[in-house]
Amino acid sequence: MPLSSLLRLLALAALWGGSFVLLRVVVPALGALPTAFVRVLLGAAGLALLLAVLRLRPRFQGLLMPSMALGVVNSGVPFLMYALAARSLPAGYSAILNATTPLMGVLLGALAFGERITAARVAGVCVGLAGVAVLAQAGPVALTAEVLLGIAACLVATACYAAAGFLTRRWITAGGGLDSRIVALGSQCGAVLVLLPFLLWQLWQEPQAPMAWVAVPLKVWLAMLVLGLLCTALAYVLYFRLIADVGPLKALTVTFLIPLFGVAWGWLLLGEPATLAHAGGGGLIALALWLVLRPAPPLAMPREQGSGVR
Repeated sequence: MPLSSLLRLLALAALWGGSFVLLRVVVPALGALPTAFVRVLLGAAGLALLLAVLRLRPRFQGLLMPSMALGVVNSGVPFLMYALAARSLPAGYSAILNATTPLMGVLLGALAFGERITAARVAGVCVGLAGVAVLAQAGPVALTAEVLLGIAACLVATACYAAAGFLTRRWITAGGGLDSRIVALGSQCGAVLVLLPFLLWQLWQEPQAPMAWVAVPLKVWLAMLVLGLLCTALAYVLYFRLIADVGPLKALTVTFLIPLFGVAWGWLLLGEPATLAHAGGGGLIALALWLVLRPAPPLAMPREQGSGVR
């Protein structure tokens, strides 16, 4: 991997790993749904500003609706799930559970998208589930109903991310393809639209909430800006550039690094413990990722009868 791509990979892992720490700062002050909504709103604004600076017109070529629908799966639902999880799970937990995305891809690919499944990938899924179990059972957080719901929310988010990969191929690539930055903008706009009615409903139920936000400390709003503009808008640009430069398989190796940064940022900034459970659960999930992401052996070619080929 070229040095420039390696630096982008490390920057992306640091940003996405840091997003889980920022959620732990923002969610207690603003709430899960407002955090998710403002995050996608800032992400859309940041990407729109980037396109304006690059003088790249957002021409969707008939793929605006698929791009926006993709945003529901790729941003709207998972961002809300991680915000909900941040109410009970340490940042390191969420970062490690985020690494199960390729494992979800194996399951969903085989069940719903006709993808080939191999023994190594089945083993990877089993090892990955064992890693989640180790983290849940032996981690520093007591295994309460709230923690289990947080873990479930993270797994719903990773299932959405996995499905988004297949849906991108079906809805965008098969339709002729688009510049990845335009797809990212359309997806963030779709996420904004799907979360907006739920936010309005919450504000109708809790009309005093905006007044409480006025008293939120400045550091929380700064964390929200970083979460939306850097960990979302900039991170998407880095990720799509990695895919273009080194391909999707190598770009997915960022999932190996995100847990390291997530645990490290949580330990450095929030004082969250880094324990053997993190190492054990994270190590098992890393092994599972290697089993899933390594290239599958080519299918054996059938012999032609009477051809003399052996």
